[in-house]
Formats: sequence, C-alpha cells, structure tokens
Amino acid sequence: MDIAADDLRQRCFLSLAVLGALYLAAVTLRLLDCLGLPSLLRRPTNLRRRYGAWAVVTGPTSGIGRSMALELARRGLSVVLIGRDPDRLCDISDAITRNHAVQTKTVVFDLSLVSTTQGDEAMRRLREAVEGLDVGVLVNNAGVAKPCAVYLHEFDVEAWMRMVRVNLWALTEVAAAVLPGMAARGRGAVVNIGSGSTEAIPSFPLYTVYAATKRYVAQFSRSLYVEYRSKGIDVQCQATSQACSLTNGHPQSSRPHLHSTARLAKQQVFVSTSLAILTPAANNSLLDRVRTWRILQWCPTVCVQAIKANASLLVHTVHLLADLYHVLNSIKVKPQAG
Repeated sequence: MDIAADDLRQRCFLSLAVLGALYLAAVTLRLLDCLGLPSLLRRPTNLRRRYGAWAVVTGPTSGIGRSMALELARRGLSVVLIGRDPDRLCDISDAITRNHAVQTKTVVFDLSLVSTTQGDEAMRRLREAVEGLDVGVLVNNAGVAKPCAVYLHEFDVEAWMRMVRVNLWALTEVAAAVLPGMAARGRGAVVNIGSGSTEAIPSFPLYTVYAATKRYVAQFSRSLYVEYRSKGIDVQCQATSQACSLTNGHPQSSRPHLHSTARLAKQQVFVSTSLAILTPAANNSLLDRVRTWRILQWCPTVCVQAIKANASLLVHTVHLLADLYHVLNSIKVKPQAG
C-alpha cells in the first residue's frame, strides 16, 4: 500500500508542477509583453497600404503629436495637421514636406472651443479638409492637463470645462468626423492617446477631472473597437506617462526648454512602439490592458512595481505548491477491509 501512496503523491505533485510551470510561462509572457519586446520582433506594418494614404493628427506642433506626425510622414502617409497656432502649424508642415515626399493640410482649430460657434465653424472646415481623402489613420493626441495638482473645490470652472472640451468632447467629435470615410472604405485605424493615470494606478488624487477624462478615452476606445471592428477599423488607446507627454493649459503649446534630447527620444520610442503594435491582433485582446500600459516602458517605478507584483504572486504560488506537497506527502492509503 505504501507503493500506491507514493504513486498517488507523485501523480499529484506532477500535476501541480505542470500547473506551476504553465503559470510561470503565462507570467513571463505577460511581463515580456508589458516591456514591448514582441513588438520589436514584429515586422513593421505598412500603414499606407494597410489603412490609407492620409493621416489626421491633433496637437501636432509639439511633444508626442509632433513626433507622431513626423513618423507617419516618414512611413509615407500625407498628414492633416489640426492645431490652434497657425505659425506652429506652418512650422511642422514645412518640416514634413521638407524631409518627406508627402503632402500636408493644416486646419486651425482651437479644440477648447468645441461646441461653441467658433468650434462648430472649425469642425466644418475639418470635415471639408478630409472630404475625398483616403484617411487611414487618426491620432487623437491633443490634451490638456493643467491646472496641475489642485483640490476639486479649488478648480476653476472654466479651466475644467476647457479640459473636458479638449480631452473628451473634441476627441469624440474629431473621431466622428473621420470615421464615416473609414467605414465606407472598410479600413482605418484610430489611435487615442490616453494616460497612465487610468491604466497603471488605482486613483489620481488632485488630478481628478483629468483622470476622469482620460478614463473616458480608455473606455471610449475599447467600446469603439468592438463597434467598428466588423468594418475593418482598428482602435487603440495608448497610455503615456509624464516622462514623454507634454500637456498644459493650451492644447498645442509647450516650453522650448522641455524639448530636451532625452524627452524627444522617449517620445520617439513611444510613437514607434505605438505604431508597431497597430494591428488587429493587438486591439483589445485578452492582454489589452497589459499592452496599453505603454507607460511601463518609460516609467521605471511603475515597471518595478509590476515586476514585484508578479514576483510576489509567483512566490505565493510556490509556497502553496510546497504546502500541498507536504500534505500529499503525509497521505497514507489505508488498507481496504477484507
């Protein structure tokens, strides 16, 4: 009977070992995906051939928006540039046409005026600008984060209304203006720039309204993907961190001294990685929450926290397996009554 007990223990332990190995493999794959390593091995998507000849970028005059516009142009897409400052729009337009054999269009549009008379007129001009174009990619990048850390009751009403208009309302209206053409052509991609405040941390005190608007962007993107995937349109929300984003009281403004080499490098890495994973397989799949945590690539603290969380869970699993092994090792098979 001792032989039977040993055989039972070995079978149970082997089963637990297999489960543990599968779990460890799953954790490893999740961690590698968090760090964006699979995207480095994937052949770059030909965005022009897959989605269309034109891209639309909001907030293209600085930060991620500028890097995104330049990268799309480098990949052969002509670009419709939407911003509030005519001079800076001309600057990025000239930079694109000077370095790449593509076309550009500019639409002067202060997104903080959306839903107003001036905003309605600008939206009409935007629709006219994209009419007849093979728009394949929309990048909703423009965003407002200021005023910065502040209690809600101290928040200026006009300031948070401007934030809501830009981060939420304008993003929705611009998408609604571009999606009909994509749906008619049966292809397209929408990239909404979100925030790590909605993906990597449970709450964002003193930035309550900002975090709420960015949470809208995340849920809007997930729902929009399900809504339009049958029409051949891919939708993603790419979450950034403060390390590579730059938003303040005006959607398209920035301080020149912040455009350091390090910041620009981080923005370019973010942009190239975002476009590299712009495929149907990466859209809101089982690992969507992990993939959209692009903040992990530029925020070492959060990355370490994620590794610690997985490591802690793995340690608990090992301890559980050890306890089960001791229990199984103590099992004695009683002789059956004659």
